[in-house]
Amino acid sequence: MTDKTPPSVPEAADAPREAEAPREHDVSREEGVPNEAAGRREPGASGADGGPAQGPAGTGRPVIEVSPAVHKRLTTGLGGFSMAMAACLVLVLAIYVVTPRSDEQILPTVDYNAQLWAMSNDAPFTVYAPEGLSGQWRPTSSRVHGLGKGGDEPVAWHLGFVTPGDEYAALEQSNEKASEYIPRMTNSSIPIGTHQVGGDAWNKYHRKDKKANSLARTLPDGTSLVVTGTATYEELAVLAASLKPQPKDGTSLTPTGAATPGS
Repeated sequence: MTDKTPPSVPEAADAPREAEAPREHDVSREEGVPNEAAGRREPGASGADGGPAQGPAGTGRPVIEVSPAVHKRLTTGLGGFSMAMAACLVLVLAIYVVTPRSDEQILPTVDYNAQLWAMSNDAPFTVYAPEGLSGQWRPTSSRVHGLGKGGDEPVAWHLGFVTPGDEYAALEQSNEKASEYIPRMTNSSIPIGTHQVGGDAWNKYHRKDKKANSLARTLPDGTSLVVTGTATYEELAVLAASLKPQPKDGTSLTPTGAATPGS
């Protein structure tokens, strides 16, 4: 009997093979298992739950996606602002460097007519005030003490000037006891000589540590006159020579020269 069994056909070399089982690293790419590239998503992608895309595995930080225009503003705006601020600071510094400055204090000019009027009419002694000073003598301070006290305390008037030599000179006068008032105003109790002013002898004082020069005299009624300051004795003598008694009726209220500001 003829054997009808067909011979086994050898497997063709090009026959399709069954699909090989996927390798482990291929599975991670296909099924979303985290690996080095798994955390990267395309712009605009969201998480599986519809929320913002998460950052690299293990960080827990969300990735916020922005448009290119917003990204440009965020990355370039701060730099531009910083450059503008730096330019402004440089400009301010340049202006500060070239602007002239002076540490010298400029004292205001004062009008002492009110104090002069009050002293002339209410002081219990004859008041002396400068007359005929040039406009280079600039009054900078005026203070009255003791008026309206009913004679319970001494009355005094201080009148300060900036001199033509840009120094300080003041007229001090009071009916306080001369032996106490003059040493306090001159910063010295012992005169170093005398200085003739218009035929009158003024005692001369000097305080080296305070650079204070002073001329002082006591009038017959007990009133003390002191001119003192950093000015030279020559300038102090000019101020002393300008002092004139003021009438009680107040008719002479505007001394010639430096009584009003800007003269």
